Amino acid sequence: MPETMTMNRRTLLKAGALAGGGLMLTATMPMLAKAATGASAAPATLNAYVSITPDNVITIVGKNPEIGQGIKTMLPMLIADEMDADWNQVRITQANFDPQKYGFQFAGGSFATPMNWLPMRQVGAATRQLLVATAAKRWGVDAASLRTDKGKVIDGSGRSLTYGELASEAATMPVPDPAQAQLKDPKDFTIIGRAIPGIDSPRIVRGEPIFGVDTQLPGMKYAAFERAPVFGAKFVSADLDAARAVPGVEDVIVMEGGDNPELLIDGVAVIANNWWIANQARKKLNVQWDNGQWASHSTAGYAAKAAEFFGQEPMTVLGESGDVKAAFASAAKTLEADYSYPFLAHAPMEPMNCTALMHPDGKVELWAPTQNPTAGAQGIATQLGIGQDKIAINMTRCGGGFGRRLTNDFMVQSAAIAAKKPGTPIQLIWSREDDIRSDFYRPAGWHRMRAALDANGKLVGLDNHFATFAKGGRVPMEASMTADEFPAKFVDNVRLGQSTMETRVPTGPLRAPRSNALSFVYQSFLDEIAHEQGRDLPALLLELLGDREPFPGTRGPFGEQPGFSPPRAKAVIEKAVAMSNFRTASEGRAKGFAFYFSHLGYFAEVVEASLNERKQVSVHNVWAAADVGSHVINPFGALNQVEGSIIDGIGQALSLAVEIEGGAAKQSNFHEYQLPRMPVTPKITVEFVPSNNAPTGMGEPALPPVIPALTNALAKLTGKRIRNLPIDTSQLA
Repeated sequence: MPETMTMNRRTLLKAGALAGGGLMLTATMPMLAKAATGASAAPATLNAYVSITPDNVITIVGKNPEIGQGIKTMLPMLIADEMDADWNQVRITQANFDPQKYGFQFAGGSFATPMNWLPMRQVGAATRQLLVATAAKRWGVDAASLRTDKGKVIDGSGRSLTYGELASEAATMPVPDPAQAQLKDPKDFTIIGRAIPGIDSPRIVRGEPIFGVDTQLPGMKYAAFERAPVFGAKFVSADLDAARAVPGVEDVIVMEGGDNPELLIDGVAVIANNWWIANQARKKLNVQWDNGQWASHSTAGYAAKAAEFFGQEPMTVLGESGDVKAAFASAAKTLEADYSYPFLAHAPMEPMNCTALMHPDGKVELWAPTQNPTAGAQGIATQLGIGQDKIAINMTRCGGGFGRRLTNDFMVQSAAIAAKKPGTPIQLIWSREDDIRSDFYRPAGWHRMRAALDANGKLVGLDNHFATFAKGGRVPMEASMTADEFPAKFVDNVRLGQSTMETRVPTGPLRAPRSNALSFVYQSFLDEIAHEQGRDLPALLLELLGDREPFPGTRGPFGEQPGFSPPRAKAVIEKAVAMSNFRTASEGRAKGFAFYFSHLGYFAEVVEASLNERKQVSVHNVWAAADVGSHVINPFGALNQVEGSIIDGIGQALSLAVEIEGGAAKQSNFHEYQLPRMPVTPKITVEFVPSNNAPTGMGEPALPPVIPALTNALAKLTGKRIRNLPIDTSQLA
């Protein structure tokens, strides 16, 4: 049986007439609406507005935020294909935030594809069925005798009617049940599987103002927000008059915040006629802060605390199987290695920004590049003490996100400032320094890994003591590790322990959260084990996976999610080895391998790298084998996502780190936080391994394996292990 994401209640369609003639369909998906709004009564109308005008133009609403992952193009493709629409006649518009209509509107977790694969197709199929029934009624024939093709209903004689010609009449017809609509045989797909450029790409190339920072409103003023460099510091005083004296400054306001960095924190808002003036004026504030206990925190201090933990038993055992102590006591050989990785900033090209307007009636309207408008609305409601029904969010295109825009502190700041200036639109823009020094970082982490091998070299025991962060005693998701982290279920004796230290450094999900760090640790250490056994990592992984059947699925927030499948993992491992000729190497180069399963995607990757005479790393080739289900909906967008993830991962491995000194982020701009540039980009070859499983998302699962594949290549090349990120090539000398 194919793996699917299922809904507990049926998708429903409603038909209505457009002004001036035509058809508008709304799709109701109650479980998604309930999850998004917390409602338990009547279902909400959401997700897929389909409208057809008499001139045969089909407009489909993209409900989710577009951050460059291509979802605004991909989701409408599902509807259009099942409709048998002519893609050249399709227009796509961006939805505003409306959880009563659209349910969850977010970009994160690579959830959009598995969550919408079936419901969106059902909407399209039911729409097609409605149009066929309308044509059958007009012609007085059996609907079963009709077919559809590129926006037309056609009978056996070749007579045809366009969807536009049928639209107004269809608006008066009974609407089919999408759950009962006949879906296409995949062999008949004409749009799904086509490489279609992003719908907004021409507008971006032309420089059209579609991003949040491009928002322009009559009478708009600009704001810069000065906040403490030290995380958790409180405002004491500032020279407000000095900032007010700068020509063009309209107002300077002390903003009193709280302890939750996801809402408003202490700061000073400078409002001016343009952002440059506001940003320059803030430099004259000379703010004094009470840094409190957090000013003593540093990356070095955290590392020292982790080393202290490693001399003790873990505070918590996340998971344990077998008899780990006995396995190590009887082992013929043991291996031990310490791994670490740093804080990382998101650094999307468009820095955080939001435009807000407090209307006279107490309602606040925002224009926001957000990945998670629901959380943004909740935060604003909490901060301003108003109901969410008084908040309207216009979702703009996001200039990148990578998880940063899942946290909406910038929206709360903008709304709080606008509330001080009712009737005046306020556009808050963060500087690049704000963006890097006030992030919700991918958390750093430290691991002491131990392995026990028996007399035959078999891996019989594995122990991981993980040092991570807590906030108020709670480990946030992005800093956590699960009890079944691979290969936990494939080794007889395993213990996964955890010790925590408190921090005030804000952390949050970054592309492939948790996986982007844990993959480096586990796949690197498994490569060490394989080397000790006298073989390579693919051979070890294939032995561990064995002939195991897929694990049972789990209940997730959007339905049943398939469990880990060893057969799918083996298929991509074998494919990557074959397509890269993994066991052959060019002079002066080495190939490293890694595999990872995350966000329902299976990726095996091989990196070919070398070192020049100055010990600079060059990545020449990356081969990626992927199983993301039965269909790659838009190969153009999918390839972009895989390539972008790989380049992103290489950049993280080679140079990216945020260091904490004196309770603040040391790095401030791209001269200190150097994102990957064109010379770093290798040749990337991607092959998809289809399987009989529902498709999954592509924004995240390609990133985790590339980092350990690179460090494993360097270990093979130099004989020395990279156990700390970013890569310090002086350790390879």
